[in-house]
Amino acid sequence: MNRKALRQAQKQSEKFQKDMAKMQQKLDTEKVETSVGGGVVKAVINGNTKLTSLSIDPEVVDPNDVEMLQDLIISAINDGLEQIQELTNKKMSSITSGLNIPGLNI
Repeated sequence: MNRKALRQAQKQSEKFQKDMAKMQQKLDTEKVETSVGGGVVKAVINGNTKLTSLSIDPEVVDPNDVEMLQDLIISAINDGLEQIQELTNKKMSSITSGLNIPGLNI
């Protein structure tokens, strides 16, 4: 690799790192809200894939059917995690699609 190509790759790498840092900051402020069971269980997941809020309608709490409530909670959290991952992938692909480093196929 000649010096010109090396400098270009270095500049691209620096830009990529800056863009990734900016994107991570943006993602930190993102959140998705999901609900299941007709809205009886709601979950909020932030861009860091952390559960920040969980609400359960008291009417769905049945001591004789704890499994249903557990399934609803798991479903709401997993749905939120999938949504935030899709959002993250979409935003990150906007950065990585323009990356053109010789010898590196992205």
